[in-house]
Amino acid sequence: MSESAHFDSLIDRIYEAGLIPSLWPAVLGELGAAIGGNGGFLFGVRDGYTSAVNSVEYDQLMPVFLRDGWSERDPNLPRAIALNHAGFVTDYDLLSEEEIATNDVYCNFYRQHGIGYRAGTIIPMPSGDSIAIVMPRHQDHGPVPREVVDLLDGLRPHLARASLAANRIGFERARAQVDALQALGLPGAVLRGSGGVFAVNSLFDALVPSLFQDRAQRVTVTDVAADALLAEALATLPLAGGRTVKSMPVAATAGHVPMVLHVIPVRGSARDVFTQATALLVVTPVDRAAVPTAEVLQGLFDLTPAEARVARGVGQAVTIDALADATGVNRETVRSQLKAVLSKTGLSRQQELVSLLAGKAFRGG
Repeated sequence: MSESAHFDSLIDRIYEAGLIPSLWPAVLGELGAAIGGNGGFLFGVRDGYTSAVNSVEYDQLMPVFLRDGWSERDPNLPRAIALNHAGFVTDYDLLSEEEIATNDVYCNFYRQHGIGYRAGTIIPMPSGDSIAIVMPRHQDHGPVPREVVDLLDGLRPHLARASLAANRIGFERARAQVDALQALGLPGAVLRGSGGVFAVNSLFDALVPSLFQDRAQRVTVTDVAADALLAEALATLPLAGGRTVKSMPVAATAGHVPMVLHVIPVRGSARDVFTQATALLVVTPVDRAAVPTAEVLQGLFDLTPAEARVARGVGQAVTIDALADATGVNRETVRSQLKAVLSKTGLSRQQELVSLLAGKAFRGG
């Protein structure tokens, strides 16, 4: 295959990856090979590197880069953003030779793993985020030569268009998620970052601004108690253990029935570098006509089966003594289970739980 035909084929693969994101690792590997480098990286960028796709050579290395603070100390990204160059740049466009020779990330991470030099570019997205494409080169091969930068600049328009296509597809996928919730009669929103709204369905939109408000930092709830619980749930999303659904009640008002909010983390392959969705926010109205079944309560608030039975009993105005007799345990066990229910539902008093399950307004306190 001629060199021209080879690059035509590579361009075709770049556009194919724009439509099928799972192809990006292979395309980054092909791109690295085409320029005499070692694979490649594609980062989501907001305030720093937020997520990444890499060629297979770096499957073990990339989690270390993002997890152990190296990405936060990398001097290249802030320098490249400040430079604002619509093309590829090299290490020496961003740092002096002395900085490269003494920088902690270069000395103790990049060169420890065979990454001596790099060429990279930043591509802005309509969402306000950016995509950074970085092509590494082994230190034994020396700095990235200008002819390689020129070649990459020739490919950059194709990489930008493919990234934009993938970003748009990611947005449509997010819209499809919330539209699917709408088909089930559930208001829903896709959240990004620390809880900012990325996409909503019309049922959720109808609750703005009476119940939800789309703030710059994160979505908020007009119910102060529920908003405090939502803030806590969103704060746990980046944590390794923050994988479970978080649920929280919202008091009824003259304008809406009691509701339960569910923060569902987006993990693994469901989290695309081009949308960087972090969670689904799903709203479940509580039916005023009946106390939910124990199974429903268990699903709404992550209760154990025993806790769900206690919650349902309380909602039906069953006394602690009667619940103890019915379940064959002592009063203190039932009280302990009720305390766990109140904690998981974000409530402080038994009467608040009764009011929630009865469909009446309650007050936090």
